[in-house]
Amino acid sequence: MDLADLLKMIQCWGQDEPSVDLSGGGAVDREDLEILMGYWHQYLNDPTLLAHWKLDETAGMIAFDSAGSHDGTVLGLPAWQPASGAVDGALELDGATFIVVDRVLNPSDGPFSGFAWVRGGAPGQVILSQADSANWIMADASQGLLTTDLKSAGRVSSPLCSQTAITDGDWHRVGLVSDGSNRILYVDDVEVAQDTQTNLMGTQGGLYLGAGKTPVPSTFFTGLIDDVRIYSRTVKP
Repeated sequence: MDLADLLKMIQCWGQDEPSVDLSGGGAVDREDLEILMGYWHQYLNDPTLLAHWKLDETAGMIAFDSAGSHDGTVLGLPAWQPASGAVDGALELDGATFIVVDRVLNPSDGPFSGFAWVRGGAPGQVILSQADSANWIMADASQGLLTTDLKSAGRVSSPLCSQTAITDGDWHRVGLVSDGSNRILYVDDVEVAQDTQTNLMGTQGGLYLGAGKTPVPSTFFTGLIDDVRIYSRTVKP
């Protein structure tokens, strides 16, 4: 923790920014500042941040995981945009390119959160999915509303769909949070849908960034994707 972290904390004061929300309280505040000063000139690791793809690369076929060992492989033609991201750089997906990652977590094991910045996309396209299991974060097929298809294995389970469109061409921070009993969807740090859903379906599959659980072209994302994070806890923006 150094001057760069302090300056970023000041810039994000009162906002949700997980990289400097050290207490996990949902907004950068005095408690986070006290934690930062307690670790001044030390390395602070968040063990619940299982994977963090900054997508700030400038070339190559690897999307590096800055939090762990889950580097992703880009399938297709990567169009890195080092100056066009919501947070530094981003990866532009052309509807034929996506990222493959090995297993990060099993949704049935307990609370978790997934967040990403996106711009663009179209109805039916997927931002984050788990292979052969479920589309975690996607735009619904009719209006481009933020939706999750991750649900329990019961016959009465169903997708959770918000009333907020994410395919309007603006940058949006989208998220899915499961606290073990409830599913919550976020757009731009605002809760846009919630329901009760226990016993989420379990799987050992890897992740796709920018493609559906069965990676067929109709699910491929077209647009910019940036700063994808997976936590093994609930993150409240």
